[in-house]
Amino acid sequence: MTVTDAAIPARNAERPAHRDANVLRWLGAYTASMIGDSIYYMALAWAAARSGSPTQTGLVLAAGSIPRAALMLGGGVLADRVGPRRVVIGSDTARCLVVLGLAGALLFTSPALWMLIAVALVFGVVDALFLPAVGALPPRITAAGELARVQGLRGLATRTANVVGAPLGGVAVALGGPTLAFAAAGVLFAVSLPLLLTLRISPLPHRETAGPSGTARHDLADGLRHIRRHPLLGPLMLVVALSELGFVGPLNLGMILLAEERGWGASGMGWVIAAFGIGAGASALLLTVRGRVPRAGLVMCLTVLAGAVAIGALAHFPSLGLAVVAAFCVGLFAGLGGTLCGALIQTVTEPAYLGRVTSVSTLFTHAIAPLSYPVTGAAVAAWGTGPVFVVSAGVCAAGAVTGLAITGLRRAELPR
Repeated sequence: MTVTDAAIPARNAERPAHRDANVLRWLGAYTASMIGDSIYYMALAWAAARSGSPTQTGLVLAAGSIPRAALMLGGGVLADRVGPRRVVIGSDTARCLVVLGLAGALLFTSPALWMLIAVALVFGVVDALFLPAVGALPPRITAAGELARVQGLRGLATRTANVVGAPLGGVAVALGGPTLAFAAAGVLFAVSLPLLLTLRISPLPHRETAGPSGTARHDLADGLRHIRRHPLLGPLMLVVALSELGFVGPLNLGMILLAEERGWGASGMGWVIAAFGIGAGASALLLTVRGRVPRAGLVMCLTVLAGAVAIGALAHFPSLGLAVVAAFCVGLFAGLGGTLCGALIQTVTEPAYLGRVTSVSTLFTHAIAPLSYPVTGAAVAAWGTGPVFVVSAGVCAAGAVTGLAITGLRRAELPR
């Protein structure tokens, strides 16, 4: 039975998130959607590489980032206006129809570049709507004291998608080419829909039910003012921005360049990336099991700082084994810090502003931080991996030090 905007029963609110059927429905839908995303991106890259030059392949893969960055804040406004559940359902429906439509078209024709670019652009628009809305859902489906555990569950789902999605996409491409891979992604988006449709959403507190009013531009400005005036949200956004800018470049592009420089080869790079993933998964599992971390603000800052130190050390260890240990520490500490940061943001944000606040933090993580890739590549070419990793670690550490310097953030707690 579909239940819209129904209050979550008290017994469910008191139930641990990992035992709450409502949260598990959300988790299943989110996991299916993330695995579908992973398969889609692999199929898109494969189809683009087979249809054009490396430059054209890069253009196809980059096409979705433009609408994603341009429309992300608007996606937060929409989530607050119509509700995050509706936006997530609409987003996954659009993904399903577009990808299955592309798979059907490829039964009769080869993948043309214009077709792939058009699909990538549509996905960029959908991502701009989906990401703020899916981030704003957890406070509406569970009690405040369970938000850290839900963030841990979300982290486990993301790691599962990263580990499972690429191999599944590869198998699908090997068996049936991009057509089968796109079809598999579409089916997974479809799987998420019945789970989302049966999701129970708690209403906003009465004093906040008015939510957005006026024009979309007014609502966006109101959301940004809410962040600026809030004693914790502004500092939290600064921690997110600096830590992501220092983290993304080395751990994505920098790792590839480091493996080439040290002669570790593809297998060595695989071990380092796997160690990072295991560390991040361990941090997510820790929060899922524990549910709450005392002195969350202080722990968040210290773990981000520890992760920054591990990033700086990663490029200076002489052996692959030590680099694997450092990568595990980066995943563990940065993952724990990032998850606690997300839980704090959702805890201190007024519910009526959740979509807009989430859109700002997501803009840093999914749109602005990836812009550091070309800067990282150029810097490594000029000075080598060692200095670049140290500078990146310094940027990441600046976010942690900023948090430690702000008394309110350092003393911030998650609800019991």
